[in-house]
Order: sequence, then structure tokens, then C-alpha cells
Amino acid sequence: MGKPVLIDFFAEWCGPCRVQGPILEELKQNMGDRIEIRKIDVDQHMDLANKYAIRVVPTLIIEKDGRVVRTLEGLTSAESLETMLMPLVE
Repeated sequence: MGKPVLIDFFAEWCGPCRVQGPILEELKQNMGDRIEIRKIDVDQHMDLANKYAIRVVPTLIIEKDGRVVRTLEGLTSAESLETMLMPLVE
């Protein structure tokens, strides 16, 4: 089983997305290599935005072993994300 993947769907023009970025940096510092974080610009990757049915940015998708575990729309704190991710870490 692999580590959980947090996918950040964002846009350069999105103010809340700019706030979410440093939150994800903090999360990565706290959790290290136990998680993987991927950032996807919805304007450059419309195919992936459509695949995941992204309608709002920022949207965070948590996947484990290739399946979506959780979808979060809007800003989410590092503490909340860590609480959701810890049970998925092996």
C-alpha cells in the first residue's frame, strides 16, 4: 500500500489558492515523506479538472491507493488536513 496523495487543484488568479499554498508547505513540513502533495493548475490541466469534477478552487483531493478518500472545497487548515491524513499513513 502506498502513501496518501493530496492533490491541490488551484488557479494562479485565485486569491484563496495563494493562501492555501503556504498551508500545504506547513503540512509537508509536519508530515514529511509520509505523504505526497501534487499541485495541479486547473487552467493548464482542464482534462484532470474535468476527470475529478472540479468546480471550485481551491479543491483538495485526498487519494489512497488510487481511490479518492476525501474531497475538500475551499481553504483547509494544516491541522485539519493532518488529522484527515494521519489514519491513512502506514
